[in-house]
Amino acid sequence: MNRKQKKELRRHLSTRQLMGIDQLTDHGLKTARGELVFYLVSPDNLSVLSAEGVRGRVRALTELLRGMEAVELLALDSRESFQSNKHHYQARLEDEELPALRELLRQDMGHLDEIQSTTDAGHLKQIEKRVRDCGFHVRMAEEQDMMRLLAVYYQQDVTTEQFDRFDGERSANG
Repeated sequence: MNRKQKKELRRHLSTRQLMGIDQLTDHGLKTARGELVFYLVSPDNLSVLSAEGVRGRVRALTELLRGMEAVELLALDSRESFQSNKHHYQARLEDEELPALRELLRQDMGHLDEIQSTTDAGHLKQIEKRVRDCGFHVRMAEEQDMMRLLAVYYQQDVTTEQFDRFDGERSANG
């Protein structure tokens, strides 16, 4: 494919496709590499703390985040197992001609997603609690938070209050 053809192809891709985002989720986004969950973290009562108190909170959060790397690696291993199973189902789905079997394969893929999100939910809440225990306000990002974070990152847009759920068009009702 030459440069002109690539440019034309990119022109027809949605913003999410260009960014490599498959889907916005309840607390993050999904990419080809898996799901990313975002937390919004802010310090609690820093104005009443001494300089040493602030340093202590920052140190506690730093240590907590350093410790998260190993947990993340363990979680990635389990995700990879789910991912390889999903790839297997996807390949079977593409090869399967019988509609009833195709539907069963879709249901199996959905079930894997459900298992993974249920397993991850407890882990994500535990991380949230541990950050809170370090003296920070924390909550998982919601859909509008994600859109705002992406707008700031990609467009430096800090003024938009509400973001649309669709890409590149306005709704007839809105």
